[in-house]
Amino acid sequence: MKRRSLRSRRAVGVPCAALAAVLLVSSCTQGAVAKGSVGAGGVGDPLFPSLGNGGYDVRHYGLDLAYDVADKRLDATARITAKATQDLRAFRLDLQGLRVTSVRVDGAPAGFSRKGHKLTVRPAEGLRKGSTFRTTVAYDGVPQEMTDADGASEGWVKTADGAFVSGEPAGSMTWFPGNNHPSDKAAYDIRITVPRGYTAVAGGELRSSVTSGGRTTFAWHSGEPMATYLATATIGRFDVHQSRTADGLPLYVAVDPKEAAGSRKALDRLPEVLAWSRKLFGPYPFASAGAIVDHTPERIDWVALETQTKPVYAGAPDTSTVVHETAHQWFGDSVTPRTWEDAWLNEGFAQYAEWLWEAHEGGRTPQERFDALYALEDDDEDEADGVSYEELWEFPPGDPGSAENVTGTPVYDRGAMVLQQLRNAVGERAFFRILKEWPAAHRHGNADSEEFIDFCQERTEVDLTDLFDDWLYGEGRPDWEY
Repeated sequence: MKRRSLRSRRAVGVPCAALAAVLLVSSCTQGAVAKGSVGAGGVGDPLFPSLGNGGYDVRHYGLDLAYDVADKRLDATARITAKATQDLRAFRLDLQGLRVTSVRVDGAPAGFSRKGHKLTVRPAEGLRKGSTFRTTVAYDGVPQEMTDADGASEGWVKTADGAFVSGEPAGSMTWFPGNNHPSDKAAYDIRITVPRGYTAVAGGELRSSVTSGGRTTFAWHSGEPMATYLATATIGRFDVHQSRTADGLPLYVAVDPKEAAGSRKALDRLPEVLAWSRKLFGPYPFASAGAIVDHTPERIDWVALETQTKPVYAGAPDTSTVVHETAHQWFGDSVTPRTWEDAWLNEGFAQYAEWLWEAHEGGRTPQERFDALYALEDDDEDEADGVSYEELWEFPPGDPGSAENVTGTPVYDRGAMVLQQLRNAVGERAFFRILKEWPAAHRHGNADSEEFIDFCQERTEVDLTDLFDDWLYGEGRPDWEY
Protein backbone atom coordinates (compact mmCIF):
# COMPACT_ATOMS: atom_id res chain seq x y z
CA MET A 1 0.00 0.00 0.00
CA LYS A 2 1.03 3.60 -0.40
CA ARG A 3 3.45 3.99 2.44
CA ARG A 4 3.13 7.63 3.38
CA SER A 5 5.74 9.51 5.40
CA LEU A 6 4.85 9.86 9.06
CA ARG A 7 4.87 13.63 8.58
CA SER A 8 2.36 13.52 5.77
CA ARG A 9 0.13 10.98 7.53
CA ARG A 10 -0.21 13.42 10.43
CA ALA A 11 -0.71 16.39 8.15
CA VAL A 12 -3.75 15.10 6.30
CA GLY A 13 -6.82 17.15 7.17
CA VAL A 14 -10.31 16.97 5.75
CA PRO A 15 -10.15 14.28 3.04
CA CYS A 16 -10.77 15.19 -0.55
CA ALA A 17 -13.40 13.34 -2.54
CA ALA A 18 -11.85 10.19 -3.94
CA LEU A 19 -14.16 9.58 -6.80
CA ALA A 20 -15.29 12.89 -8.25
CA ALA A 21 -17.95 12.86 -10.89
CA VAL A 22 -16.61 13.14 -14.42
CA LEU A 23 -18.04 14.17 -17.78
CA LEU A 24 -21.08 12.28 -18.97
CA VAL A 25 -20.58 10.88 -22.44
CA SER A 26 -22.76 8.50 -24.42
CA SER A 27 -22.67 6.54 -27.63
CA CYS A 28 -25.59 5.82 -29.91
CA THR A 29 -24.23 2.49 -31.15
CA GLN A 30 -27.21 0.15 -31.23
CA GLY A 31 -27.64 -3.61 -31.09
CA ALA A 32 -30.15 -6.23 -30.09
CA VAL A 33 -29.76 -7.10 -26.42
CA ALA A 34 -30.78 -10.49 -25.08
CA LYS A 35 -32.43 -10.98 -21.70
CA GLY A 36 -30.20 -10.80 -18.67
CA SER A 37 -29.19 -8.44 -15.93
CA VAL A 38 -26.90 -5.44 -15.79
CA GLY A 39 -23.78 -6.22 -13.80
CA ALA A 40 -23.61 -4.35 -10.52
CA GLY A 41 -21.64 -1.10 -10.43
CA GLY A 42 -19.71 -2.10 -7.32
CA VAL A 43 -18.69 -5.21 -5.38
CA GLY A 44 -19.82 -4.09 -1.95
CA ASP A 45 -16.47 -3.01 -0.57
CA PRO A 46 -17.07 -1.62 2.95
CA LEU A 47 -14.73 1.34 2.41
CA PHE A 48 -15.00 1.93 -1.36
CA PRO A 49 -18.50 0.75 -2.36
CA SER A 50 -18.35 2.21 -5.88
CA LEU A 51 -15.12 0.46 -6.89
CA GLY A 52 -15.25 -2.72 -8.94
CA ASN A 53 -18.14 -4.28 -10.79
CA GLY A 54 -20.26 -7.41 -10.63
CA GLY A 55 -21.23 -10.00 -13.22
CA TYR A 56 -17.85 -11.06 -14.54
CA ASP A 57 -14.33 -12.10 -13.61
CA VAL A 58 -11.41 -10.67 -15.60
CA ARG A 59 -8.82 -13.21 -16.74
CA HIS A 60 -6.47 -11.01 -18.79
CA TYR A 61 -5.76 -7.37 -19.63
CA GLY A 62 -4.03 -6.54 -22.89
CA LEU A 63 -3.15 -2.84 -22.80
CA ASP A 64 -1.65 -1.04 -25.78
CA LEU A 65 -0.60 2.47 -24.72
CA ALA A 66 1.05 5.23 -26.75
CA TYR A 67 2.11 8.27 -24.72
CA ASP A 68 3.26 11.58 -26.13
CA VAL A 69 5.45 13.03 -23.38
CA ALA A 70 5.42 16.56 -24.82
CA ASP A 71 1.65 16.77 -25.30
CA LYS A 72 0.94 14.53 -22.29
CA ARG A 73 -1.57 12.67 -24.43
CA LEU A 74 -2.43 8.99 -24.22
CA ASP A 75 -3.84 6.98 -27.15
CA ALA A 76 -4.76 3.49 -26.02
CA THR A 77 -6.62 0.27 -26.57
CA ALA A 78 -7.61 -2.15 -23.82
CA ARG A 79 -8.48 -5.75 -24.63
CA ILE A 80 -10.13 -7.35 -21.62
CA THR A 81 -10.82 -11.08 -21.50
CA ALA A 82 -13.38 -12.04 -18.86
CA LYS A 83 -15.77 -14.80 -17.81
CA ALA A 84 -19.41 -13.97 -17.15
CA THR A 85 -20.53 -15.01 -13.67
CA GLN A 86 -24.20 -14.35 -14.49
CA ASP A 87 -26.34 -13.77 -17.57
CA LEU A 88 -25.56 -10.23 -18.72
CA ARG A 89 -27.27 -7.83 -21.06
CA ALA A 90 -24.85 -5.10 -19.94
CA PHE A 91 -21.83 -4.73 -17.67
CA ARG A 92 -19.66 -1.96 -16.30
CA LEU A 93 -15.98 -1.04 -16.27
CA ASP A 94 -14.21 1.59 -14.15
CA LEU A 95 -12.66 4.43 -16.16
CA GLN A 96 -12.23 8.02 -14.98
CA GLY A 97 -11.79 10.81 -17.52
CA LEU A 98 -10.37 10.09 -20.99
CA ARG A 99 -12.53 9.83 -24.10
CA VAL A 100 -13.91 6.47 -25.20
CA THR A 101 -14.11 6.31 -28.99
CA SER A 102 -15.37 2.76 -29.50
CA VAL A 103 -16.25 -0.43 -27.68
CA ARG A 104 -16.51 -3.91 -29.18
CA VAL A 105 -17.48 -7.17 -27.52
CA ASP A 106 -16.29 -10.35 -29.23
CA GLY A 107 -15.55 -8.31 -32.32
CA ALA A 108 -19.00 -6.75 -32.66
CA PRO A 109 -19.74 -3.06 -31.99
CA ALA A 110 -21.27 -2.52 -28.56
CA GLY A 111 -23.29 0.34 -27.14
CA PHE A 112 -21.78 2.25 -24.26
CA SER A 113 -22.48 5.16 -21.95
CA ARG A 114 -20.58 7.06 -19.27
CA LYS A 115 -21.59 8.24 -15.82
CA GLY A 116 -19.02 9.23 -13.25
CA HIS A 117 -16.21 6.69 -13.37
CA LYS A 118 -18.47 3.95 -14.75
CA LEU A 119 -18.39 2.88 -18.39
CA THR A 120 -21.52 0.82 -19.09
CA VAL A 121 -21.17 -1.59 -22.03
CA ARG A 122 -24.17 -3.07 -23.86
CA PRO A 123 -23.12 -5.99 -26.08
CA ALA A 124 -25.01 -6.58 -29.31
CA GLU A 125 -25.91 -9.99 -27.91
CA GLY A 126 -26.37 -10.96 -24.29
CA LEU A 127 -23.63 -12.86 -22.49
CA ARG A 128 -24.49 -16.17 -20.89
CA LYS A 129 -23.22 -17.19 -17.46
CA GLY A 130 -20.00 -19.16 -17.79
CA SER A 131 -19.10 -17.77 -21.20
CA THR A 132 -15.73 -16.14 -21.88
CA PHE A 133 -15.90 -12.83 -23.75
CA ARG A 134 -13.46 -10.20 -24.97
CA THR A 135 -14.10 -6.47 -24.70
CA THR A 136 -12.03 -4.00 -26.71
CA VAL A 137 -12.10 -0.36 -25.62
CA ALA A 138 -10.40 2.35 -27.69
CA TYR A 139 -9.81 5.56 -25.75
CA ASP A 140 -7.62 8.66 -25.67
CA GLY A 141 -6.99 11.98 -23.98
CA VAL A 142 -4.82 13.55 -21.32
CA PRO A 143 -4.88 11.25 -18.27
CA GLN A 144 -5.23 12.98 -14.92
CA GLU A 145 -4.07 12.18 -11.45
CA MET A 146 -6.74 11.93 -8.78
CA THR A 147 -6.96 12.72 -5.09
CA ASP A 148 -7.91 9.76 -2.98
CA ALA A 149 -9.85 9.73 0.27
CA ASP A 150 -6.84 10.37 2.51
CA GLY A 151 -5.84 13.43 0.52
CA ALA A 152 -2.95 11.82 -1.38
CA SER A 153 -2.35 12.01 -5.13
CA GLU A 154 -2.45 8.87 -7.24
CA GLY A 155 -3.18 7.66 -10.74
CA TRP A 156 -1.35 9.13 -13.74
CA VAL A 157 0.92 11.69 -12.07
CA LYS A 158 2.83 13.81 -14.59
CA THR A 159 6.53 14.34 -13.96
CA ALA A 160 9.09 16.59 -15.64
CA ASP A 161 10.09 13.75 -17.97
CA GLY A 162 7.03 11.52 -18.20
CA ALA A 163 4.59 10.03 -15.71
CA PHE A 164 4.71 8.37 -12.31
CA VAL A 165 1.85 5.86 -12.31
CA SER A 166 0.40 4.45 -9.09
CA GLY A 167 -2.99 2.90 -8.51
CA GLU A 168 -3.86 2.52 -4.87
CA PRO A 169 -6.65 2.37 -4.06
CA ALA A 170 -8.47 3.67 -7.16
CA GLY A 171 -5.93 5.33 -9.45
CA SER A 172 -5.62 2.61 -12.09
CA MET A 173 -8.90 3.77 -13.62
CA THR A 174 -7.24 7.04 -14.64
CA TRP A 175 -5.28 5.20 -17.35
CA PHE A 176 -7.12 1.97 -18.25
CA PRO A 177 -10.66 0.57 -18.00
CA GLY A 178 -11.06 -2.42 -15.74
CA ASN A 179 -12.68 -4.11 -12.80
CA ASN A 180 -10.98 -1.82 -10.32
CA HIS A 181 -11.08 -3.81 -7.10
CA PRO A 182 -8.45 -6.05 -5.47
CA SER A 183 -10.84 -9.02 -5.43
CA ASP A 184 -10.58 -9.43 -9.23
CA LYS A 185 -7.00 -10.30 -10.22
CA ALA A 186 -5.81 -11.08 -13.73
CA ALA A 187 -2.76 -11.59 -15.94
CA TYR A 188 -1.44 -8.61 -17.93
CA ASP A 189 0.35 -7.82 -21.16
CA ILE A 190 1.19 -4.13 -21.40
CA ARG A 191 2.73 -2.51 -24.47
CA ILE A 192 3.86 1.09 -23.99
CA THR A 193 5.11 3.25 -26.86
CA VAL A 194 7.10 6.36 -25.96
CA PRO A 195 9.47 8.76 -27.75
CA ARG A 196 12.93 7.36 -28.34
CA GLY A 197 15.20 7.95 -25.36
CA TYR A 198 12.45 7.38 -22.82
CA THR A 199 11.85 4.17 -20.88
CA ALA A 200 8.44 2.74 -20.02
CA VAL A 201 8.30 0.28 -17.13
CA ALA A 202 5.48 -2.05 -16.08
CA GLY A 203 5.18 -5.10 -13.87
CA GLY A 204 6.43 -8.51 -14.84
CA GLU A 205 9.08 -9.31 -17.43
CA LEU A 206 10.26 -7.26 -20.39
CA ARG A 207 9.54 -9.32 -23.50
CA SER A 208 10.88 -6.83 -26.04
CA SER A 209 11.79 -3.21 -26.74
CA VAL A 210 11.68 -2.15 -30.38
CA THR A 211 12.56 1.29 -31.75
CA SER A 212 11.13 2.47 -35.05
CA GLY A 213 10.31 5.90 -36.45
CA GLY A 214 11.65 7.72 -33.43
CA ARG A 215 9.53 5.79 -30.93
CA THR A 216 10.22 2.76 -28.75
CA THR A 217 7.67 0.14 -27.76
CA PHE A 218 8.25 -1.76 -24.52
CA ALA A 219 6.29 -5.02 -24.16
CA TRP A 220 5.80 -6.28 -20.57
CA HIS A 221 4.22 -9.56 -19.48
CA SER A 222 2.80 -10.41 -16.04
CA GLY A 223 1.72 -14.03 -16.02
CA GLU A 224 0.78 -14.22 -12.35
CA PRO A 225 -2.57 -12.72 -11.27
CA MET A 226 -2.38 -9.05 -10.34
CA ALA A 227 -4.88 -6.61 -8.84
CA THR A 228 -5.52 -3.43 -10.83
CA TYR A 229 -4.06 -1.20 -8.12
CA LEU A 230 -0.73 -3.03 -8.41
CA ALA A 231 -0.28 -2.28 -12.13
CA THR A 232 1.96 0.54 -13.36
CA ALA A 233 3.16 2.10 -16.61
CA THR A 234 5.74 4.55 -15.32
CA ILE A 235 7.53 6.58 -18.00
CA GLY A 236 10.68 8.68 -17.86
CA ARG A 237 14.38 8.96 -18.57
CA PHE A 238 15.73 6.20 -16.38
CA ASP A 239 19.06 4.57 -15.74
CA VAL A 240 18.23 0.87 -16.14
CA HIS A 241 20.17 -1.98 -14.58
CA GLN A 242 19.29 -5.61 -15.30
CA SER A 243 20.86 -8.46 -13.34
CA ARG A 244 20.04 -11.70 -11.54
CA THR A 245 20.16 -12.77 -7.93
CA ALA A 246 22.49 -15.59 -6.89
CA ASP A 247 19.70 -18.10 -7.44
CA GLY A 248 18.78 -16.74 -10.87
CA LEU A 249 15.81 -14.42 -10.23
CA PRO A 250 15.78 -11.65 -12.87
CA LEU A 251 16.03 -8.09 -11.51
CA TYR A 252 15.04 -4.94 -13.41
CA VAL A 253 15.83 -1.66 -11.66
CA ALA A 254 14.98 1.72 -13.24
CA VAL A 255 16.16 4.87 -11.46
CA ASP A 256 15.75 8.52 -12.35
CA PRO A 257 19.29 9.95 -12.58
CA LYS A 258 18.37 12.64 -10.03
CA GLU A 259 17.70 9.89 -7.47
CA ALA A 260 20.59 7.57 -8.37
CA ALA A 261 23.08 8.60 -5.68
CA GLY A 262 20.51 8.54 -2.89
CA SER A 263 19.11 5.17 -3.99
CA ARG A 264 22.32 3.25 -4.47
CA LYS A 265 22.88 2.02 -0.91
CA ALA A 266 19.36 0.63 -0.46
CA LEU A 267 18.97 -0.84 -3.95
CA ASP A 268 22.35 -2.55 -3.78
CA ARG A 269 20.91 -4.57 -0.90
CA LEU A 270 17.81 -5.70 -2.83
CA PRO A 271 19.22 -9.21 -3.58
CA GLU A 272 20.10 -9.59 0.11
CA VAL A 273 16.64 -8.40 1.18
CA LEU A 274 15.00 -10.87 -1.21
CA ALA A 275 17.08 -13.78 0.12
CA TRP A 276 16.30 -12.82 3.74
CA SER A 277 12.59 -12.50 2.92
CA ARG A 278 12.47 -15.93 1.27
CA LYS A 279 13.85 -17.52 4.43
CA LEU A 280 11.05 -15.96 6.46
CA PHE A 281 8.09 -15.99 4.05
CA GLY A 282 8.80 -18.89 1.70
CA PRO A 283 9.46 -18.98 -2.05
CA TYR A 284 9.31 -15.66 -3.88
CA PRO A 285 5.87 -15.61 -5.59
CA PHE A 286 6.75 -14.04 -8.96
CA ALA A 287 9.01 -14.61 -11.95
CA SER A 288 11.03 -11.39 -11.49
CA ALA A 289 11.72 -8.55 -9.08
CA GLY A 290 13.04 -5.02 -9.21
CA ALA A 291 12.31 -1.39 -8.47
CA ILE A 292 11.30 1.93 -10.05
CA VAL A 293 12.66 5.08 -8.45
CA ASP A 294 11.27 8.29 -9.92
CA HIS A 295 11.83 11.97 -9.26
CA THR A 296 8.32 13.10 -8.42
CA PRO A 297 6.62 16.46 -7.84
CA GLU A 298 6.79 17.87 -4.31
CA ARG A 299 3.05 17.35 -3.85
CA ILE A 300 3.62 13.57 -3.76
CA ASP A 301 3.85 13.25 0.01
CA TRP A 302 4.03 9.47 0.25
CA VAL A 303 7.01 7.17 0.02
CA ALA A 304 6.33 4.04 -2.03
CA LEU A 305 3.77 1.62 -3.44
CA GLU A 306 4.20 -2.14 -3.76
CA THR A 307 3.47 -2.38 -7.48
CA GLN A 308 3.80 -6.03 -8.39
CA THR A 309 7.41 -7.19 -8.98
CA LYS A 310 8.69 -3.57 -9.11
CA PRO A 311 7.69 -1.28 -6.25
CA VAL A 312 7.55 2.37 -7.28
CA TYR A 313 9.42 4.78 -5.03
CA ALA A 314 8.58 8.48 -5.11
CA GLY A 315 12.22 9.35 -4.54
CA ALA A 316 15.29 7.56 -3.21
CA PRO A 317 14.27 4.88 -0.67
CA ASP A 318 16.08 3.79 2.45
CA THR A 319 16.71 0.12 3.15
CA SER A 320 13.79 -0.22 5.58
CA THR A 321 11.40 0.97 2.87
CA VAL A 322 12.85 -1.55 0.42
CA VAL A 323 12.29 -4.26 3.05
CA HIS A 324 8.70 -3.07 3.54
CA GLU A 325 7.82 -3.07 -0.16
CA THR A 326 9.60 -6.38 -0.76
CA ALA A 327 7.56 -8.01 2.00
CA HIS A 328 4.45 -6.79 0.21
CA GLN A 329 5.25 -9.09 -2.72
CA TRP A 330 4.08 -11.89 -0.43
CA PHE A 331 1.62 -9.89 1.71
CA GLY A 332 -0.59 -7.77 -0.53
CA ASP A 333 0.58 -8.70 -4.02
CA SER A 334 0.48 -12.51 -3.97
CA VAL A 335 -2.03 -12.70 -1.09
CA THR A 336 -4.27 -9.73 -1.86
CA PRO A 337 -6.96 -8.43 0.52
CA ARG A 338 -10.49 -9.45 -0.35
CA THR A 339 -11.70 -5.94 0.52
CA TRP A 340 -9.94 -2.72 1.48
CA GLU A 341 -11.15 -3.27 5.03
CA ASP A 342 -8.54 -6.07 5.20
CA ALA A 343 -5.64 -3.73 4.32
CA TRP A 344 -3.92 -4.46 7.63
CA LEU A 345 -3.10 -7.91 6.21
CA ASN A 346 -0.87 -6.00 3.78
CA GLU A 347 0.51 -3.30 6.02
CA GLY A 348 0.74 -5.06 9.37
CA PHE A 349 2.92 -7.77 7.83
CA ALA A 350 5.07 -5.33 5.85
CA GLN A 351 5.57 -3.16 8.92
CA TYR A 352 6.45 -6.22 10.99
CA ALA A 353 8.98 -7.20 8.33
CA GLU A 354 10.68 -3.85 9.04
CA TRP A 355 10.76 -4.74 12.74
CA LEU A 356 12.30 -8.14 11.97
CA TRP A 357 14.86 -6.52 9.68
CA GLU A 358 15.92 -4.05 12.37
CA ALA A 359 16.57 -6.96 14.74
CA HIS A 360 18.42 -8.80 11.95
CA GLU A 361 20.65 -5.72 11.58
CA GLY A 362 21.46 -5.72 15.31
CA GLY A 363 18.92 -3.10 16.37
CA ARG A 364 15.79 -3.26 18.49
CA THR A 365 13.75 -6.44 18.67
CA PRO A 366 10.10 -6.50 17.59
CA GLN A 367 9.15 -6.74 21.27
CA GLU A 368 11.12 -3.58 22.00
CA ARG A 369 9.37 -1.81 19.11
CA PHE A 370 6.04 -3.04 20.49
CA ASP A 371 6.87 -1.93 24.04
CA ALA A 372 7.83 1.57 22.91
CA LEU A 373 4.49 1.98 21.15
CA TYR A 374 2.46 0.46 23.99
CA ALA A 375 4.16 2.75 26.55
CA LEU A 376 2.84 5.88 24.86
CA GLU A 377 0.45 7.82 27.08
CA ASP A 378 -2.50 9.97 26.08
CA ASP A 379 -1.64 12.85 28.41
CA ASP A 380 1.62 13.92 26.77
CA GLU A 381 3.06 14.67 23.37
CA ASP A 382 5.65 11.89 23.29
CA GLU A 383 6.05 9.79 20.14
CA ALA A 384 7.55 6.40 19.36
CA ASP A 385 9.01 6.03 15.86
CA GLY A 386 7.19 9.23 14.95
CA VAL A 387 3.80 7.90 16.09
CA SER A 388 1.69 9.49 18.82
CA TYR A 389 -0.74 7.83 21.22
CA GLU A 390 -3.69 9.52 19.52
CA GLU A 391 -2.67 8.33 16.05
CA LEU A 392 -1.90 4.77 17.15
CA TRP A 393 -5.22 4.12 18.90
CA GLU A 394 -7.46 6.24 16.66
CA PHE A 395 -9.30 3.20 15.26
CA PRO A 396 -8.82 -0.60 15.23
CA PRO A 397 -6.76 -1.95 12.32
CA GLY A 398 -9.35 -4.58 11.42
CA ASP A 399 -12.13 -1.99 11.20
CA PRO A 400 -10.82 1.27 9.67
CA GLY A 401 -14.36 2.60 9.41
CA SER A 402 -13.89 4.95 6.47
CA ALA A 403 -11.92 5.27 3.24
CA GLU A 404 -9.73 8.07 4.61
CA ASN A 405 -8.31 5.64 7.20
CA VAL A 406 -7.12 2.98 4.78
CA THR A 407 -3.52 4.29 5.02
CA GLY A 408 -3.79 5.39 8.65
CA THR A 409 -1.23 4.67 11.35
CA PRO A 410 -3.21 1.87 13.07
CA VAL A 411 -3.32 -0.15 9.83
CA TYR A 412 0.49 -0.16 9.85
CA ASP A 413 1.79 0.04 13.40
CA ARG A 414 -1.07 -1.44 15.36
CA GLY A 415 -1.30 -4.11 12.66
CA ALA A 416 2.32 -5.01 13.42
CA MET A 417 1.49 -5.02 17.14
CA VAL A 418 -1.24 -7.59 16.47
CA LEU A 419 1.40 -9.86 14.94
CA GLN A 420 3.77 -9.42 17.88
CA GLN A 421 0.97 -10.35 20.27
CA LEU A 422 0.24 -13.37 18.08
CA ARG A 423 3.91 -14.35 18.26
CA ASN A 424 3.87 -14.10 22.04
CA ALA A 425 0.67 -16.14 22.26
CA VAL A 426 1.48 -19.06 19.95
CA GLY A 427 5.25 -19.22 20.40
CA GLU A 428 8.19 -18.86 18.05
CA ARG A 429 7.80 -22.09 16.11
CA ALA A 430 4.11 -21.71 15.34
CA PHE A 431 4.43 -18.01 14.54
CA PHE A 432 7.19 -18.41 11.99
CA ARG A 433 5.29 -21.32 10.46
CA ILE A 434 2.36 -18.94 10.00
CA LEU A 435 4.63 -16.40 8.27
CA LYS A 436 5.46 -19.04 5.64
CA GLU A 437 2.27 -21.06 5.45
CA TRP A 438 -0.18 -18.15 5.16
CA PRO A 439 1.22 -16.78 1.87
CA ALA A 440 1.65 -20.32 0.58
CA ALA A 441 -1.97 -21.25 1.32
CA HIS A 442 -3.35 -18.18 -0.52
CA ARG A 443 -0.66 -17.78 -3.18
CA HIS A 444 -1.89 -15.54 -6.02
CA GLY A 445 -5.34 -15.33 -4.42
CA ASN A 446 -7.40 -13.19 -2.05
CA ALA A 447 -8.02 -13.51 1.66
CA ASP A 448 -9.66 -11.63 4.52
CA SER A 449 -9.18 -11.16 8.24
CA GLU A 450 -11.60 -13.89 9.26
CA GLU A 451 -9.69 -16.40 7.18
CA PHE A 452 -6.44 -15.31 8.79
CA ILE A 453 -7.87 -15.66 12.29
CA ASP A 454 -9.12 -19.17 11.51
CA PHE A 455 -5.79 -20.03 9.89
CA CYS A 456 -3.90 -19.04 13.04
CA GLN A 457 -6.33 -20.78 15.40
CA GLU A 458 -5.88 -24.05 13.51
CA ARG A 459 -2.16 -23.91 14.30
CA THR A 460 -2.31 -23.53 18.06
CA GLU A 461 -4.17 -24.87 21.08
CA VAL A 462 -4.17 -21.37 22.59
CA ASP A 463 -7.56 -19.67 22.35
CA LEU A 464 -6.94 -16.56 20.23
CA THR A 465 -10.44 -15.11 20.51
CA ASP A 466 -9.64 -12.38 23.02
CA LEU A 467 -6.38 -11.50 21.28
CA PHE A 468 -8.02 -10.69 17.98
CA ASP A 469 -11.13 -9.20 19.56
CA ASP A 470 -9.07 -6.72 21.56
CA TRP A 471 -6.02 -6.08 19.39
CA LEU A 472 -7.49 -6.28 15.89
CA TYR A 473 -11.04 -5.03 16.49
CA GLY A 474 -11.06 -3.38 19.91
CA GLU A 475 -11.42 0.36 20.39
CA GLY A 476 -8.54 2.13 22.13
CA ARG A 477 -5.51 0.60 23.80
CA PRO A 478 -6.12 -2.88 25.21
CA ASP A 479 -5.35 -3.14 28.91
CA TRP A 480 -3.51 -6.42 28.57
CA GLU A 481 -0.61 -7.88 26.65
CA TYR A 482 1.15 -11.23 26.49
